[in-house]
Amino acid sequence: MGGAQSQEEEPTPSEAGGDTPGIYEIAELEPRQWPIVYSSQYNIGFMGLQRLHPFDSAKWGKIFDHLQEAGMIKGKEDILEPREITKRELQMVHTEEYLESLTSSMNVAMVVEVPPVAILPNFVVQSKLLRPFRFQTAGTIMAGKLAIERGWAINIGGGFHHCSSNSGGGFCAYADITLAVKVRMYIHTTTFTNVMTYWYNINWKQNLSFNPWNSFSAV
Repeated sequence: MGGAQSQEEEPTPSEAGGDTPGIYEIAELEPRQWPIVYSSQYNIGFMGLQRLHPFDSAKWGKIFDHLQEAGMIKGKEDILEPREITKRELQMVHTEEYLESLTSSMNVAMVVEVPPVAILPNFVVQSKLLRPFRFQTAGTIMAGKLAIERGWAINIGGGFHHCSSNSGGGFCAYADITLAVKVRMYIHTTTFTNVMTYWYNINWKQNLSFNPWNSFSAV
């Protein structure tokens, strides 16, 4: 049968996250914990790679160390750590074509603006460069949800504002801010839908059951 094929719908947060918690479901903060998100996986360092860009690609760990030295936190037990965001979750914003382009070291070199990256095997680029970005992206989503629930939150990393759904640049490979906003919008929409469904079940159906011949009485 003819007709145009429908486009594959982008995953919702619940579909993208599967059964693995950590990005869309935030664990309860213990009294001693701050709404600060960080992982040692944020930091980039491989054969001097971190020295090939004006940005300090180990700055996130230095910030965490400074917070410890200042006595604000004692260690990782005082903060929350994200897990690595998955490809399926990234597809909530990013196109398949863009994510596939990151399997080319040449393309990644242009995104991070570090030409020598182009000659590295892509498995090295994925592990030592893009994986830290994926952890930071998950951290931004986590901090966004924490900020709504707790009043404030900090992700020691992320902020990849040069990235869009189908392109990257300026040392920004994943659109973490857009993802955080989209997840938040999804949660709000889902909550509103659940509330309206509850209202309908309690009020509309109940009124109809008492007034079967007058549907207007349910308004």
